[in-house]
Amino acid sequence: MTISPSAQLIDGVALSRQLRGEVARDVSNLIQRGVRPGLAVILVGEDSASQVYVRNKIKACEEAGLHSVFDKYDATLSQADLLARIKALNADKTIHGILVQMPLPKHIDPHCVIETIATSKDVDGFSTQSAGELMTGAPGFNPCTPYGCMKLIESTGIDLRGKHAVVIGRSNTVGKPMAVMLLQKSATVTICHSATQNLKSHTLQADIIVAAVGRRDVLTADMVKPGAVVIDVGMNRNDEGRLCGDVDFAGVHKVAGHITPVPGGVGPMTITMLLVNTLQAAQRAAAL
Repeated sequence: MTISPSAQLIDGVALSRQLRGEVARDVSNLIQRGVRPGLAVILVGEDSASQVYVRNKIKACEEAGLHSVFDKYDATLSQADLLARIKALNADKTIHGILVQMPLPKHIDPHCVIETIATSKDVDGFSTQSAGELMTGAPGFNPCTPYGCMKLIESTGIDLRGKHAVVIGRSNTVGKPMAVMLLQKSATVTICHSATQNLKSHTLQADIIVAAVGRRDVLTADMVKPGAVVIDVGMNRNDEGRLCGDVDFAGVHKVAGHITPVPGGVGPMTITMLLVNTLQAAQRAAAL
Protein backbone atom coordinates (compact mmCIF):
# COMPACT_ATOMS: atom_id res chain seq x y z
CA MET A 1 0.00 0.00 0.00
CA THR A 2 1.15 3.54 -0.69
CA ILE A 3 2.26 5.47 2.36
CA SER A 4 1.09 9.05 2.06
CA PRO A 5 1.16 12.10 4.35
CA SER A 6 -2.45 12.69 3.36
CA ALA A 7 -4.92 9.93 2.61
CA GLN A 8 -6.86 9.69 -0.61
CA LEU A 9 -10.54 10.33 0.05
CA ILE A 10 -12.90 7.51 -0.92
CA ASP A 11 -15.79 9.55 -2.32
CA GLY A 12 -19.03 7.77 -1.44
CA VAL A 13 -21.10 10.41 -3.21
CA ALA A 14 -19.33 9.91 -6.54
CA LEU A 15 -19.36 6.11 -6.32
CA SER A 16 -23.00 6.17 -5.30
CA ARG A 17 -23.85 8.34 -8.30
CA GLN A 18 -22.10 5.90 -10.62
CA LEU A 19 -23.83 2.85 -9.17
CA ARG A 20 -27.24 4.53 -9.16
CA GLY A 21 -26.76 5.29 -12.84
CA GLU A 22 -26.14 1.60 -13.47
CA VAL A 23 -29.24 0.72 -11.43
CA ALA A 24 -31.36 3.18 -13.43
CA ARG A 25 -30.15 1.61 -16.68
CA ASP A 26 -30.98 -1.90 -15.48
CA VAL A 27 -34.35 -0.76 -14.15
CA SER A 28 -35.15 0.70 -17.57
CA ASN A 29 -34.25 -2.60 -19.23
CA LEU A 30 -36.45 -4.50 -16.78
CA ILE A 31 -39.37 -2.15 -17.36
CA GLN A 32 -39.11 -2.90 -21.08
CA ARG A 33 -39.67 -6.53 -20.14
CA GLY A 34 -42.84 -5.54 -18.29
CA VAL A 35 -41.45 -5.52 -14.74
CA ARG A 36 -40.96 -2.33 -12.73
CA PRO A 37 -39.02 -2.93 -9.50
CA GLY A 38 -41.02 -1.85 -6.48
CA LEU A 39 -39.98 -0.99 -2.92
CA ALA A 40 -42.37 -0.59 0.02
CA VAL A 41 -41.15 1.50 2.95
CA ILE A 42 -42.97 1.47 6.29
CA LEU A 43 -42.43 4.13 8.95
CA VAL A 44 -44.04 3.84 12.38
CA GLY A 45 -43.87 6.85 14.70
CA GLU A 46 -42.38 10.33 14.52
CA ASP A 47 -38.62 9.74 14.90
CA SER A 48 -37.06 12.72 13.12
CA ALA A 49 -33.94 10.91 11.91
CA SER A 50 -36.05 8.06 10.55
CA GLN A 51 -38.20 10.51 8.61
CA VAL A 52 -35.09 11.93 6.93
CA TYR A 53 -33.78 8.46 6.08
CA VAL A 54 -37.11 7.38 4.63
CA ARG A 55 -37.44 10.56 2.57
CA ASN A 56 -33.97 10.00 1.10
CA LYS A 57 -34.74 6.37 0.29
CA ILE A 58 -37.96 7.21 -1.51
CA LYS A 59 -36.29 10.03 -3.45
CA ALA A 60 -33.50 7.67 -4.53
CA CYS A 61 -36.10 5.13 -5.71
CA GLU A 62 -37.91 7.69 -7.83
CA GLU A 63 -34.68 8.98 -9.39
CA ALA A 64 -33.67 5.45 -10.38
CA GLY A 65 -37.06 4.70 -11.90
CA LEU A 66 -38.28 2.29 -9.21
CA HIS A 67 -41.86 2.16 -8.02
CA SER A 68 -42.17 3.07 -4.34
CA VAL A 69 -44.92 2.75 -1.75
CA PHE A 70 -44.68 4.68 1.52
CA ASP A 71 -46.80 3.72 4.50
CA LYS A 72 -46.60 6.07 7.48
CA TYR A 73 -48.32 5.11 10.73
CA ASP A 74 -48.75 6.65 14.16
CA ALA A 75 -46.64 5.25 16.99
CA THR A 76 -49.83 3.69 18.40
CA LEU A 77 -50.06 1.19 15.52
CA SER A 78 -50.42 -2.32 16.94
CA GLN A 79 -47.92 -5.04 16.15
CA ALA A 80 -50.71 -7.19 14.75
CA ASP A 81 -51.74 -4.47 12.28
CA LEU A 82 -48.14 -3.92 11.20
CA LEU A 83 -47.62 -7.64 10.60
CA ALA A 84 -50.87 -7.79 8.64
CA ARG A 85 -49.66 -4.99 6.37
CA ILE A 86 -46.32 -6.75 5.82
CA LYS A 87 -48.11 -9.98 4.90
CA ALA A 88 -50.23 -8.07 2.37
CA LEU A 89 -47.06 -6.61 0.82
CA ASN A 90 -45.51 -10.09 0.76
CA ALA A 91 -48.38 -11.13 -1.51
CA ASP A 92 -48.21 -8.00 -3.71
CA LYS A 93 -46.44 -8.93 -6.96
CA THR A 94 -45.71 -5.27 -7.76
CA ILE A 95 -43.55 -5.01 -4.62
CA HIS A 96 -40.14 -6.67 -4.73
CA GLY A 97 -38.59 -5.23 -1.58
CA ILE A 98 -39.99 -4.40 1.86
CA LEU A 99 -38.22 -2.14 4.34
CA VAL A 100 -39.50 -1.38 7.83
CA GLN A 101 -37.60 1.63 9.17
CA MET A 102 -35.98 1.13 12.56
CA PRO A 103 -36.28 1.93 15.41
CA LEU A 104 -39.85 0.85 16.08
CA PRO A 105 -42.01 1.85 19.07
CA LYS A 106 -41.18 -0.22 22.15
CA HIS A 107 -44.40 -2.27 22.03
CA ILE A 108 -43.41 -3.75 18.65
CA ASP A 109 -40.87 -6.59 18.49
CA PRO A 110 -38.39 -5.74 15.68
CA HIS A 111 -37.24 -9.37 15.35
CA CYS A 112 -40.80 -10.53 14.79
CA VAL A 113 -41.32 -7.78 12.20
CA ILE A 114 -38.13 -8.64 10.29
CA GLU A 115 -38.93 -12.36 10.29
CA THR A 116 -42.41 -11.67 8.87
CA ILE A 117 -40.96 -10.09 5.72
CA ALA A 118 -40.73 -12.65 2.91
CA THR A 119 -37.10 -13.66 2.44
CA SER A 120 -37.41 -12.94 -1.29
CA LYS A 121 -38.25 -9.32 -0.35
CA ASP A 122 -35.83 -8.86 2.58
CA VAL A 123 -33.78 -6.19 0.80
CA ASP A 124 -32.35 -4.96 4.10
CA GLY A 125 -30.77 -8.41 4.53
CA PHE A 126 -31.64 -8.52 8.25
CA SER A 127 -33.58 -11.78 8.58
CA THR A 128 -32.05 -14.91 10.08
CA GLN A 129 -32.35 -16.64 6.71
CA SER A 130 -30.55 -13.79 4.95
CA ALA A 131 -27.85 -13.93 7.63
CA GLY A 132 -27.51 -17.67 7.10
CA GLU A 133 -27.26 -17.24 3.34
CA LEU A 134 -24.49 -14.68 3.80
CA MET A 135 -22.63 -16.94 6.23
CA THR A 136 -22.78 -19.97 3.91
CA GLY A 137 -22.22 -18.07 0.65
CA ALA A 138 -25.69 -18.87 -0.71
CA PRO A 139 -27.42 -16.33 -2.99
CA GLY A 140 -29.26 -13.76 -0.89
CA PHE A 141 -29.31 -10.11 0.11
CA ASN A 142 -26.31 -8.52 1.78
CA PRO A 143 -27.09 -5.95 4.51
CA CYS A 144 -26.88 -2.57 2.81
CA THR A 145 -24.30 -0.77 4.97
CA PRO A 146 -21.55 -3.42 4.96
CA TYR A 147 -22.36 -4.10 1.30
CA GLY A 148 -21.71 -0.42 0.60
CA CYS A 149 -18.49 -0.57 2.63
CA MET A 150 -17.26 -3.43 0.46
CA LYS A 151 -17.93 -1.40 -2.69
CA LEU A 152 -15.98 1.51 -1.21
CA ILE A 153 -13.03 -0.74 -0.41
CA GLU A 154 -13.17 -2.32 -3.88
CA SER A 155 -13.10 1.17 -5.44
CA THR A 156 -9.55 1.66 -4.12
CA GLY A 157 -8.35 -1.18 -6.35
CA ILE A 158 -6.69 -2.93 -3.41
CA ASP A 159 -6.75 -6.74 -3.53
CA LEU A 160 -8.08 -7.97 -0.19
CA ARG A 161 -6.59 -11.46 -0.52
CA GLY A 162 -4.26 -12.04 2.41
CA LYS A 163 -4.75 -8.54 3.82
CA HIS A 164 -5.46 -8.09 7.53
CA ALA A 165 -8.82 -6.41 8.17
CA VAL A 166 -9.96 -5.21 11.59
CA VAL A 167 -13.66 -4.57 12.15
CA ILE A 168 -14.44 -2.48 15.22
CA GLY A 169 -18.00 -3.41 16.20
CA ARG A 170 -19.98 -6.64 16.33
CA SER A 171 -23.56 -5.62 15.53
CA ASN A 172 -25.80 -7.94 13.52
CA THR A 173 -26.43 -5.16 10.99
CA VAL A 174 -22.84 -4.02 10.31
CA GLY A 175 -19.98 -5.60 12.27
CA LYS A 176 -20.71 -9.30 11.89
CA PRO A 177 -21.80 -9.25 8.21
CA MET A 178 -18.87 -6.93 7.42
CA ALA A 179 -16.48 -9.53 8.80
CA VAL A 180 -18.07 -12.29 6.74
CA MET A 181 -17.92 -10.26 3.52
CA LEU A 182 -14.24 -9.53 4.10
CA LEU A 183 -13.62 -13.23 4.72
CA GLN A 184 -15.32 -14.02 1.43
CA LYS A 185 -12.65 -11.89 -0.26
CA SER A 186 -9.93 -13.93 1.50
CA ALA A 187 -8.93 -11.25 3.98
CA THR A 188 -7.75 -12.28 7.44
CA VAL A 189 -10.31 -10.73 9.77
CA THR A 190 -10.19 -9.63 13.42
CA ILE A 191 -13.37 -8.44 15.12
CA CYS A 192 -12.87 -5.99 18.00
CA HIS A 193 -15.54 -4.76 20.40
CA SER A 194 -16.18 -3.21 23.82
CA ALA A 195 -14.50 -6.11 25.65
CA THR A 196 -11.40 -6.12 23.44
CA GLN A 197 -8.21 -5.43 25.37
CA ASN A 198 -5.67 -3.04 23.87
CA LEU A 199 -7.59 -2.15 20.71
CA LYS A 200 -4.57 -0.25 19.41
CA SER A 201 -2.46 -3.40 19.25
CA HIS A 202 -4.97 -4.88 16.80
CA THR A 203 -5.59 -1.83 14.63
CA LEU A 204 -1.87 -1.14 14.17
CA GLN A 205 -1.60 -4.49 12.37
CA ALA A 206 -4.50 -3.77 10.04
CA ASP A 207 -4.35 -3.08 6.31
CA ILE A 208 -8.09 -2.30 6.39
CA ILE A 209 -10.02 -0.88 9.35
CA VAL A 210 -13.80 -0.61 9.47
CA ALA A 211 -15.01 1.47 12.44
CA ALA A 212 -18.65 0.80 13.26
CA VAL A 213 -19.40 1.34 16.95
CA GLY A 214 -21.22 4.68 17.02
CA ARG A 215 -18.70 6.44 19.27
CA ARG A 216 -16.61 9.48 18.42
CA ASP A 217 -12.83 9.19 18.11
CA VAL A 218 -12.73 5.44 18.70
CA LEU A 219 -9.91 5.38 16.13
CA THR A 220 -7.11 7.96 16.34
CA ALA A 221 -3.98 8.54 14.26
CA ASP A 222 -1.65 6.68 16.63
CA MET A 223 -3.80 3.54 16.17
CA VAL A 224 -3.43 3.36 12.37
CA LYS A 225 -0.66 1.76 10.31
CA PRO A 226 0.63 4.13 7.59
CA GLY A 227 -1.14 3.48 4.30
CA ALA A 228 -4.12 1.59 5.77
CA VAL A 229 -7.62 1.82 4.30
CA VAL A 230 -10.04 3.30 6.85
CA ILE A 231 -13.82 3.00 6.46
CA ASP A 232 -15.84 5.12 8.91
CA VAL A 233 -19.38 3.85 9.42
CA GLY A 234 -20.14 6.04 12.45
CA MET A 235 -22.76 8.79 12.53
CA ASN A 236 -22.24 11.03 15.55
CA ARG A 237 -22.27 14.72 16.49
CA ASN A 238 -19.26 16.67 17.72
CA ASP A 239 -19.31 19.37 20.40
CA GLU A 240 -20.41 21.94 17.81
CA GLY A 241 -23.29 19.72 16.70
CA ARG A 242 -21.70 18.88 13.36
CA LEU A 243 -21.92 15.40 11.88
CA CYS A 244 -18.85 13.25 12.46
CA GLY A 245 -17.91 9.59 12.43
CA ASP A 246 -16.17 7.11 14.71
CA VAL A 247 -12.76 8.11 13.34
CA ASP A 248 -10.71 11.18 14.30
CA PHE A 249 -10.62 12.27 10.67
CA ALA A 250 -8.29 15.25 11.17
CA GLY A 251 -5.56 13.02 12.55
CA VAL A 252 -6.15 9.73 10.76
CA HIS A 253 -6.26 11.16 7.25
CA LYS A 254 -2.60 12.18 7.70
CA VAL A 255 -1.61 8.54 8.27
CA ALA A 256 -4.02 6.39 6.27
CA GLY A 257 -3.67 5.61 2.57
CA HIS A 258 -7.42 5.84 1.89
CA ILE A 259 -10.25 7.09 4.10
CA THR A 260 -13.99 7.74 3.88
CA PRO A 261 -15.28 11.13 5.03
CA VAL A 262 -18.35 11.72 7.21
CA PRO A 263 -20.62 12.84 5.69
CA GLY A 264 -20.14 11.76 2.09
CA GLY A 265 -18.68 8.31 2.61
CA VAL A 266 -20.66 5.30 3.75
CA GLY A 267 -24.02 7.08 4.10
CA PRO A 268 -24.88 7.52 0.40
CA MET A 269 -23.76 3.96 -0.29
CA THR A 270 -26.21 2.43 2.18
CA ILE A 271 -29.19 3.75 0.22
CA THR A 272 -27.55 2.85 -3.08
CA MET A 273 -27.15 -0.78 -2.06
CA LEU A 274 -30.81 -0.83 -1.03
CA LEU A 275 -31.63 0.06 -4.65
CA VAL A 276 -29.23 -2.63 -5.87
CA ASN A 277 -30.90 -5.24 -3.65
CA THR A 278 -34.40 -4.20 -4.76
CA LEU A 279 -33.38 -4.41 -8.42
CA GLN A 280 -31.90 -7.85 -7.76
CA ALA A 281 -35.15 -8.97 -6.11
CA ALA A 282 -37.12 -7.83 -9.14
CA GLN A 283 -34.72 -9.56 -11.52
CA ARG A 284 -35.09 -12.80 -9.57
CA ALA A 285 -38.89 -12.48 -9.60
CA ALA A 286 -38.87 -11.84 -13.35
CA ALA A 287 -36.82 -14.99 -13.90
CA LEU A 288 -39.35 -17.21 -12.11
